[in-house]
Amino acid sequence: MMHGVTHEAFRVVQEPRSNGDQTILTLKGPMTSASAAAFVEAIAAVASPRLILDMTDVPFVDSMAVGSLVRAFVACHKNGRKLALVGLGHRVQNVMHLTGIGPLFDVYGTVAEAEAALS
Repeated sequence: MMHGVTHEAFRVVQEPRSNGDQTILTLKGPMTSASAAAFVEAIAAVASPRLILDMTDVPFVDSMAVGSLVRAFVACHKNGRKLALVGLGHRVQNVMHLTGIGPLFDVYGTVAEAEAALS
């Protein structure tokens, strides 16, 4: 067990500046097999045609979380919805690169950039 390292529990927060056309979900905490269900539920609950996932506060993703990201992409793609990822940390980018899912996603540095690109 590692001492001195605490990870907050994963949670999804819908941003107040979301509107009918566009929803911004801020993801906080590590995305793991334990959080995959909560993530998938949060995505399913959003009906807007454009979805921005702010992952600035996600320190890492595991292989299960990669699967849930792909499912989110497929669900959005099937329904003609746009999906953008924002603020990917180095470790998250690395996992996405290694698993080959990186090219599926439109990735932006900031929420503002994603909003502009999707509008």
